[in-house]
Amino acid sequence: MPAGLALTASLVLLPQAASAIPRGAPSSSALTSSATADGPSLSYVVNTAADHGTVGEVKKAITASHGTVVTAYERIGVIVAHSKDPAFAKTIRQVRGVQSAGATRTAPLTPAATTEVGRPEKVPAPRTSAATAAKALAAGQEPLESLQWDIPAIKADQAAKVNPGSRKVTVAVIDTGVDDTHPDLAPNFSRSQSASCVGGVADTSPGAWRPWNPAEDYHGTHVAGEIAAARNGVGVAGVAPGVKVSAIKVSEPTTSLFYAESVVCAFVFAADHGVEVTNNSYFVDPWKYNCAADPDQKAITDAVGRATAYAQRKGVVSVASAGNSNDDLAAGSLTDTTSPNDTTPVERSVDPSVCPDVPTQLPGVVTVSATGVTSLKSYYSSYGLGQVDVAGPGGDKYQVPELPAKDGRILSTLPGGDYGYLQGTSMASPHVAGVAALLKSAHPKASPQEIQWLLKAQADNPGCPTGPYDPDGDGDTDAVCTGTEHINSFYGYGIVDALDAVAK
Repeated sequence: MPAGLALTASLVLLPQAASAIPRGAPSSSALTSSATADGPSLSYVVNTAADHGTVGEVKKAITASHGTVVTAYERIGVIVAHSKDPAFAKTIRQVRGVQSAGATRTAPLTPAATTEVGRPEKVPAPRTSAATAAKALAAGQEPLESLQWDIPAIKADQAAKVNPGSRKVTVAVIDTGVDDTHPDLAPNFSRSQSASCVGGVADTSPGAWRPWNPAEDYHGTHVAGEIAAARNGVGVAGVAPGVKVSAIKVSEPTTSLFYAESVVCAFVFAADHGVEVTNNSYFVDPWKYNCAADPDQKAITDAVGRATAYAQRKGVVSVASAGNSNDDLAAGSLTDTTSPNDTTPVERSVDPSVCPDVPTQLPGVVTVSATGVTSLKSYYSSYGLGQVDVAGPGGDKYQVPELPAKDGRILSTLPGGDYGYLQGTSMASPHVAGVAALLKSAHPKASPQEIQWLLKAQADNPGCPTGPYDPDGDGDTDAVCTGTEHINSFYGYGIVDALDAVAK
């Protein structure tokens, strides 16, 4: 391992109950609310000390404050509640034991928040007979693999010949749901580790993890195929075709908004069901950046941070996309014009060091930028020195591969047995999650921190561009790469290497 390569896994520490209850704060029995419950019904996260007594008292206070307890994750001190009282959050923050509390949304749902660019362009599924499948398997290549420039870009085709991944390793796709009936996903799908977490409570009934609307909620199925599409003579190949993949649906019905209570549930469910890796190709709505000065946004960061820290303690490696705004996540100030995305966005200036993009900027989460076929940072990908850990193929319409691939975007599975192209850091993150799964397959006793160290140590860094970064060729410099040839703002430690993951 190169000298100086180290990762400080900063966990969100849960204070003890005694230190969490300030003197003079009201108890649940003394609490009265002067407000009336006549506002819109909203969802809240209430964060407390992680002990039974404190959680129990706060639950009583929620009920006394015109609230309803949906569920409580006592081991991390996060309670999900609903209330129509406009003063609910302000009231509950005054209760003994409450460390932060806030609404997870501002209005009814409308837009999407996953990190792909554009809609998918479908590719006709190849007609696969038993003879065709046998021929493809004999040739060592899937029928559509010649269109997947991303697989050889990280040497995943070579890695599959050494170790395609272990059936003892599962990657959970926290997303819009996965069509587990797809012929490229069915062989590797784990139903026992799948659920819907929409609303904050896990539903494990059969099929609950599938997309609400397959025509619109294709995102999670595309991501799952990039990670673990089987090498079975059908369609495409995943980065880790021998591991298992599960689905934890967190997107709201009729939209693709991902709210904090659902994401908290997903990380806890993954941790408690033996998942080794999670992929997170989204940001938690409705705020692109969650500022600590705002009590609602602070509560969202706190709640999700507790959940990711809990997952890491249980052995889970969490991988997340850096975003598609071409933002410098290490900048002192950024302009956010998209938040809140469930009502009317308001332009604001944010400092990402105190207003993190959740979950990608949380401690212990692997942050991934996107690259195209020439290994240049994708034109849309956010970046940042000390913020991006590694990079992976996410596609770029301006970087066009040679024949036969033809298209610079990423080809993968879609619901209903289809295939299609997408581009985005949403596509880069699952490539890294797949390599993390290969590392866990090769090093089954490795901790999440050790897997992260290996991802970085084995990555191949193309270094900063020698000239101006102008991917669209319009003459304007679109971003500035800083750092060294070994660690820089565009690629972090570099583009992940699947072959090294199984061969070293």
